[in-house]
Amino acid sequence: MADAPTEAPARNRRRLFWPGGLSARLLVLTVVFAALGGALAIPPAMAAYEKQWLLDRVRAAELASLAPEVDPDRVVSEQLKTQLLEGAGVEIVSVSIDGVRSLVFSGARPATPPYVVDLRPKATGLALFAPFQTLLGDGGRMRVMAEPRFRKEVDFIEFVATDTELKKALASYLWRLVAIVAGVAALAGLIVYVALNLFLVRPMQRITFAMERFRADPDDPTARVQLSGRRDEIGRAETELDRMQADVRVALNSRARLAALGEAVAKINHDLKNMLTSAQLASERLAASKDPKVSQALPRLERALDRAVKLAADVLVYGKTQEAAPETQTVPLAEALKEAAAEARLTGSGIKLVSKVTAADHVTADPDQLHRILVNLLRNARQAIEHQSDRAGVGRVEVSMEAVGGASLIRVSDDGPGVPERIRERLFQPFAGSGRPDSTGLGLAIARELAQGHGGDLTLSVTGGQGTVFELRLPGAPPAKVRARRAKAEG
Repeated sequence: MADAPTEAPARNRRRLFWPGGLSARLLVLTVVFAALGGALAIPPAMAAYEKQWLLDRVRAAELASLAPEVDPDRVVSEQLKTQLLEGAGVEIVSVSIDGVRSLVFSGARPATPPYVVDLRPKATGLALFAPFQTLLGDGGRMRVMAEPRFRKEVDFIEFVATDTELKKALASYLWRLVAIVAGVAALAGLIVYVALNLFLVRPMQRITFAMERFRADPDDPTARVQLSGRRDEIGRAETELDRMQADVRVALNSRARLAALGEAVAKINHDLKNMLTSAQLASERLAASKDPKVSQALPRLERALDRAVKLAADVLVYGKTQEAAPETQTVPLAEALKEAAAEARLTGSGIKLVSKVTAADHVTADPDQLHRILVNLLRNARQAIEHQSDRAGVGRVEVSMEAVGGASLIRVSDDGPGVPERIRERLFQPFAGSGRPDSTGLGLAIARELAQGHGGDLTLSVTGGQGTVFELRLPGAPPAKVRARRAKAEG
């Protein structure tokens, strides 16, 4: 508990560096990406600026090299030479003609050899990061070589100068670039932020607020999302949210009605139980009567009372709020099938149960819920065979099991009349999936709900005049070696 107060400030500190709102994050990301894009353009711009700066000095040195050519005596005074070198910003100028280099203007010889910058087309040229090397270097003199523009007889022009002025020019140009990139990034971020906030963030906020209001109070009419009529993904999200809200409202209203109906059914069932108790007492008294008419009508009365009791019990069972989560374990299927057949009154009913389940067959399931599923399937098979009026011979119910894709597939088949076509689509719907007047249609609905609670399913595989096959799929089939070992231990 002592660590809790220190965790909250840590989260708050993180939020200072990374905003929580979508709009703020969008603004920050837009500015950052625009700045990164501008930063990527700085090295080539700096390299181009440095090359042009050096080329300007080369042209000035080239023009200065023409001074001796135009002088009649081909001699330049020291004063003119100094003016030409200072105007060009260089210290030494030389030219190369037919492979012979000649010094045009000379100055003080540098103490250390200058580094070479070759601007000729055949040279490798300046690297992208050469300007930054110049800025961060220790300083010194540079020897620059380039092709001439005005003197066609010259192979190349070269000069020697200090890089101090170049450093100042590069630093000034770099700061201007940074200022421009920062301004463009801020402006681009603001424009993109406003545009995306208008067309994306605001609609998403409207959808989010509608979801929050709907979650707080589904009956609030203002919680309904306002449709903008857009045809893009935002418009589709608004439409789907509006439909979902309408469906949820209908479901909640239906749930409220079902809850009220459930309370009413519980009360009715309580009163019905008392009525049935009284009716059963009356039937017991009538059983003692020797009146032949009473004896003739009494079995019908008892069957009607049994159906009423079964209907009330089934309704209460299905009326549970939710089935308990299955507590799965490895269950021997043969033993579970034997107990289910006894409860489904399949033994001794004149119907033959053929079990192709061996002692080594095990499934992973909740034992109680598996029992209820098998009982419902076997009882339905028995009742289908018993209600076949034109039947000749003994009925047959067959149960088999196989492992398919890491799951246990249990098949329960009978040779009854099959499921009527009119109820096949709603076979697993409660109160609607039965073709017999004495059945509520809850058995298969409950069995499928239990199977799906295991992560499996219950489906109708085959049905027709030759019989019906139901398939129960349960995930997590035990390996064959484990099944054999457990069967041997149990045997």
